[in-house]
This record gives sequence, structure tokens and C-alpha cells, in this order.
Amino acid sequence: MTNTVISVYDNFVQAQSALQQLLVSGLHGDDVRLRPADDTPQARLAALKETDVTDTGNRSRGSSLRNFFSELFGTGNTEENHADRYAEAVRRGSFVLTADADSEEQRDIAAAVMEQFHPIDIDERVSRWQASGWRGHDETAAPLTAEELAYERNLQGAAGQAPGRQEAAIPVIQEELKVGKREVQRGGVRVFQRMSETPVQQTINLREEHVSVERHAVDQPATLADLNAMKEGTIELREMAEEAVVAKTARVVEEVVIAREVQQKQETISDTVRRTEVDVEPVVGAGAASAAGTTGTTHLIDEDFRHHWQTAYGQSSEDRFEDYAPAYHYGATLASDQRYRGHDWHADESAIRQEWESSHPKNAWEKVKDAVHYGWSKVAH
Repeated sequence: MTNTVISVYDNFVQAQSALQQLLVSGLHGDDVRLRPADDTPQARLAALKETDVTDTGNRSRGSSLRNFFSELFGTGNTEENHADRYAEAVRRGSFVLTADADSEEQRDIAAAVMEQFHPIDIDERVSRWQASGWRGHDETAAPLTAEELAYERNLQGAAGQAPGRQEAAIPVIQEELKVGKREVQRGGVRVFQRMSETPVQQTINLREEHVSVERHAVDQPATLADLNAMKEGTIELREMAEEAVVAKTARVVEEVVIAREVQQKQETISDTVRRTEVDVEPVVGAGAASAAGTTGTTHLIDEDFRHHWQTAYGQSSEDRFEDYAPAYHYGATLASDQRYRGHDWHADESAIRQEWESSHPKNAWEKVKDAVHYGWSKVAH
């Protein structure tokens, strides 16, 4: 820890620039570390929640980020507090840059380089956390969400402003509609090929031969032919018959054609996107009327407007005074405007109404007209 320099930045670009300048100044890449290494919720969560694994396969004692700072500072109570504050800074959206120097000279160079990129005062930041109830880093706590981080940055910005100047950043958020496409299965066909047997019959005529032998008793004188035929010999007569011979031939009698046809079509996607609108209303103080050149107007303050609201609206309305305060201040501002100064309310009411409805489309004129008129009258008379 003797030659380790640590700086904390709220801006990732500043932290990354400081890291690059450290490398240019002569430090090795292994000696410079930035936690988290990227300005994304995933990188912040990984820095806080990743666990180390020992040689035996057992889980480590806690988050790797917490262990990193504990090893850096040691395990005493004071050292643990140091480790807590840097781990908590990462959870709250900051970036911790560490540089291990080989010598005191290199340590001084690293400190000077880091200071060029406007690191935060971690002691002052911790004091503000403690004033808000923080008592130590909770390893089970999730990183701040985008909304929580924006609110935290607003508080930090207001606390770091010069006397006499206060600022607050109000983000204007707008959604964008992005339409893509993906392939989905809509169905199809499956064709099976199988064998079937059908009994068939066909009639055919078959011829058969049969040999018959008959003996007849004869008593007559032998002729010369009979005497000539009187010798040994063999007469053979064969029977012939026809048999049915079956042969099968295959013929193609039908075709089943499967085809897939691709078509293009256009589809119009209708949806809504949201956007935050920021309305700015001027707030007129007690001396606004005289500063604008009018006379006889005193006590033009919110208490006066609140008293009128209580009388005119408070008994019958469920709305709050804050819902009508912009209308009171709107009327007071227009009365001191060069375009309407010294004019009669009834003569200019139509133009005033148009301006109100143009800049406040969600607040009906008939609902706030009396409040605008009262604010006008406090300056105009």
C-alpha cells in the first residue's frame, strides 16, 4: 500500500483518460486498475458481486471488489473503513483508479497525473453519506439504478457549487420506437409415404389335354397291314395343359408436389413513445413589481397567493396549492411584461388565455383562470 495511489472519479471519461495518461507516464498495464472497467450497469454489478474461487474450489469470503480493497489496506478497523468507502463509491456510480508505483518518484508522478483529471474528494463525499445515514458498505446492496444515480449526481452537483449559484440537472427522457423482425414458425405440411395393398381379380381361360386309353374286344381276320405292324415298338402320347402366370409391373399414376412460396408484405406498426416535458415557470418575489416599474404593489409573495387559494379553491377542491402556484406566478409575470403592462385584464384575457393553453395544455384555463387573474391584479394594481 505504501506506493499505491488511489483516485475516485464520477466521470468515466475522466477516469479512462487518467488511466491512459498513467500508462504514457511509464506505469505498466498490470500496475494500473480501473474498477469498474466500463460505464455500464453490468460492469458495475460484476465489480461488486463477482466472487473469487480458491484452489480448493470453495467460494471466497465476499465480493472480489471488497476483497481487493481489503487486501490493499489490510484488515484492521481503520483499514476496513477505507475499503468500505471505496467499495461504496463504486456502488454509488463512481470509478476507482489505482496505480502501484515502483518508487516514491513514480508514486508522485502518478498522483500528479490523477489530479489533472479532477478526482472527487472521497473524505468529503463520505461525510455527506454519513450525514444521510450511511454507516458502512453493505455487500448485499445492489448498485444504484439510473434514476437513483441521476438523483445522487444532482445532490453532488449542488453540494459542489460555488456560493451564490445552485444548479440541478433535470433529464429530459424520450423513448424511441425501433421495429425489427424475427422468423417464427406459422405451420406447414408433413407428407408421409406408405404402402397399401388392394385385392384384385382377373379371369383367364386355360386349356388342358387329357390322354385316355380304351380297349375294345375284336374278332376278325388280320390284314396285311396288321401283319406288317406286328413288331415291337413304343407309342408315347403326352398331355399338355396351360397354367396362369402372374407378373406385376409398376406404373407412376400420380405425383404429389411440395413447394414453399416466399412472399413479401408490408406491415405498419403503431405504438406510443413517451417523453418527459419540463415546464419552467418564473417565480415572482416580493420586489418583482417595483423592479418592473410598477408602484403600489407590496407583499407579492407565496403566502399571499396561498391565502387567496385557500379562500377561492381550498374549501371545495381536492387539489394542492402547488397545483395552482404556476398560475399565480404566470399572471404576475405577464402583468409586468412590456406587452401587457398597464392594460386592462378583460381586454387582454383572450390573448393571455391563448398563451396559457399553448404552454400549459394539460391545465384547463377555466380551472386556473381566477388564480392567473389574482396574480395579474397583484402587479397591475
